[in-house]
Amino acid sequence: MTGTSGRPAADGDAARGDTVAAVVRQWRAVHPELDTGPMEVIGRINRCAALLQQAEDAPLRRAGLSRPEFDLLGALRRTGHELTPSELARETFSSGAAVTKRLKQLTERGLVERRGDTRDRRVAHLRLTDSGRALVDGILPEQLAYETAVLSVLAPEGQGDLAGLLAELLTRLEGRMGALRA
Repeated sequence: MTGTSGRPAADGDAARGDTVAAVVRQWRAVHPELDTGPMEVIGRINRCAALLQQAEDAPLRRAGLSRPEFDLLGALRRTGHELTPSELARETFSSGAAVTKRLKQLTERGLVERRGDTRDRRVAHLRLTDSGRALVDGILPEQLAYETAVLSVLAPEGQGDLAGLLAELLTRLEGRMGALRA
């Protein structure tokens, strides 16, 4: 049996016991003519993301950081040079307002320092303090171990397959969305 997209119908997916499978079964009962395949993929991605966000990354929480704050610190650490707030927003896929708010908190905690631009006083250059660098370097191995434990429900080859499929989807979406924004 194939769905309207020409690919095999995901009847096995709907028979699974996850939350999205139940939603798909309900939609199929109401609209049996519709191909729910996209819902089965996007719904599961969204549900996994929501559950991962609810877990709140235990090592980060113990360090008193949110994931978005750690992402800012991580961007400053991994790029290896100062960044402006707008560059940080691009690096972390955040709004300028969100970056400004997080930077204020991280600066007050002594993890990030600002330096004004010598040519344009409206521009700030940001870098990690020694404390910020030590925090990122100290917590990253613990965070990666936590994420490894979260993903341990999948076999290593399954993790690789999933990473590859998500990378393909993300690359295509980024290209398509970039073209739509242009």
